[in-house]
Amino acid sequence: MRDWTVLEEVWTVIEDRAEHPSAESYVSSVLTHRKGIDKSLEKVGEEAVEFILAAKNQVPERTVSEAADLLFHFLVALRASGTDVADVLDELAARRK
Repeated sequence: MRDWTVLEEVWTVIEDRAEHPSAESYVSSVLTHRKGIDKSLEKVGEEAVEFILAAKNQVPERTVSEAADLLFHFLVALRASGTDVADVLDELAARRK
């Protein structure tokens, strides 16, 4: 199994950018966008479509790249919605029982 700590690291960065916005930060720009949460949700939708097309067209390198984009933007959208990723992980763990 691969090391999943990278997801924790990404979440930590997203949390930091949310708590300490920076004009140079992409995450901060999404979280503080004038559209509010809609901006992060739009990005999830856009990346989901790109992932679906890459997977459907069986382009492995694009599928991996778009999956990473989707996962990243999903985490940003979770933060924008005020949802802690730990709660999502707890829900997944509960479903395994």
